[in-house]
Amino acid sequence: MQGLPLVDRFGRVATDLRVSLTDRCNLRCTYCMPAEGLDWMPRDDQLTDDEVVRLIGVAVGELGVREVRFTGGEPLVRRGLVDIVRRVRALDPGVEMSVTTNGLGLDRTAAALAEAGLDRVNVSLDTVRPDTFAEITRRDRFDDVVAGLEAAEAAGLGPIKVNAVLLRGVNDDQAPELLGWCVDRGYQLRFIEQMPLDAQHGWSRDRMVTADEIFERLAAQFALAPASEPRGSAPAELFTVDGGPATVGVIASVTRPFCGDCDRTRLTADGQIRNCLFAREESDLRTALRTGADDGELAERWLKAMWGKAAGHGIDDPSFLQPDRPMSAIGG
Repeated sequence: MQGLPLVDRFGRVATDLRVSLTDRCNLRCTYCMPAEGLDWMPRDDQLTDDEVVRLIGVAVGELGVREVRFTGGEPLVRRGLVDIVRRVRALDPGVEMSVTTNGLGLDRTAAALAEAGLDRVNVSLDTVRPDTFAEITRRDRFDDVVAGLEAAEAAGLGPIKVNAVLLRGVNDDQAPELLGWCVDRGYQLRFIEQMPLDAQHGWSRDRMVTADEIFERLAAQFALAPASEPRGSAPAELFTVDGGPATVGVIASVTRPFCGDCDRTRLTADGQIRNCLFAREESDLRTALRTGADDGELAERWLKAMWGKAAGHGIDDPSFLQPDRPMSAIGG
């Protein structure tokens, strides 16, 4: 029997859980981390597979979570991923499960993930030009990502969504090209405004490609119209492309924040609850878990963590401070 929902003081209810499985990644995207990488989380600090499954069980069984998305870092580098997916599927066959990945290794794991019960994948891909891909990611792995996308489609992990970030002077002129490529293959493209979550703390609003600019670039080659389906708590504003059925989405976290409809709660790879992507405080579940807390106590701690969620991320506030953790250690 489920207990209380994950409601905050503004009446928002979290039903979507983002679970970071690792802070490690096999790419070095310029807008995420430095070329040399980061100081990775000590293995002992990271939740074990059993601990991950137990906390997801608390979220699903006690707190009303209905969607679980595995993130990183890069979740495919977590060796236990397939088994974690299988065990979570056994907890509740009705929960929607997805993975946000850079696609490296997806060609080898897509079939196993689908068999284990994964529903779909989101793949990060900022360009369809191999040279630009290498410039952004500092790795020559574009063909491997394409192979991963094709394997995911063959395994039935759809609808396949592609996430893209435009960087001024790097790939911001490639938006129509990327959209055309995705439409031709039946992938659902989502452009995401670059957010202040880079490890280098080099984000600048002046350098960010805004939603308005993205629409302007796309409109040069495509006819866009607001999609008829309600947005609800989804982060992306959807638009039909040339009359449909294809759509494109824009996630304008900075210039068009959607905090009032947020339904997400986040669990980091080291067992901390984050009630907002941009939160500067976390709530520790790992210590309670490892010192004998039962599921009811863990649920109560989670409820308290979500109750303190702020009304919005506050990026436009002069006092805004970027979180200490970068995106790779928070999970997308």
